[in-house]
Amino acid sequence: MTINNTPKQKSAVRRRADEIKNYRCKNLIAVIEDPSDVKNIGTVIRNVNALGVEKAYIVDPKGRLPDDWQYMRERRSLSKTSVSAIKWSFVKRFDSTEACLKHLQRYGFVSVVTSPHVKGHTNVVLHEADYTVYTKLAVWFGNERRGISDEAVDAAEMCVSIPMFGMIESLNLGTTSGIVLYEVTKQRRDYQRKYKRANKKRPKPVAREG
Repeated sequence: MTINNTPKQKSAVRRRADEIKNYRCKNLIAVIEDPSDVKNIGTVIRNVNALGVEKAYIVDPKGRLPDDWQYMRERRSLSKTSVSAIKWSFVKRFDSTEACLKHLQRYGFVSVVTSPHVKGHTNVVLHEADYTVYTKLAVWFGNERRGISDEAVDAAEMCVSIPMFGMIESLNLGTTSGIVLYEVTKQRRDYQRKYKRANKKRPKPVAREG
């Protein structure tokens, strides 16, 4: 999609940016670990932008993507598959899972991974988890064939699965990211609206008698 920089269009873009500003989920990052298909990267970035996720990180050990986000925006393969969402979403590339984890930990982010199988110490069904208890959250999506790495699982707070009720027990990367990020952003947006905008503190959980 070509964007002409006319005053009228700039004004429309600014109005849209102002409209969605309060609905963006701050301190929420989607991480794509070693994706095999560039088309899937574009699809995830489209979901990231549409659902109000703040940033996308890509673990790219094969070095297929440029380091500079500005150059990524110029890649037709990403611009086309993301329906130009790459132009409006901040994307950062990492050489390895280790480098990405170190960066996230340095800035105080908690990681959760997604997998259709039981992995890690804590495993939860998507809609049964509370994603608002983490101020800074990174949600990881694994390789299309191999899934999430053991390294990412070991560093994660929990492993999230989407409940399946058919003979096929897996979804593609684009669909998985859309479903998971919808639930995560829904919860965090509700939390922001209820507590943050009203300058209220979240009540402490009441201890139950055992």
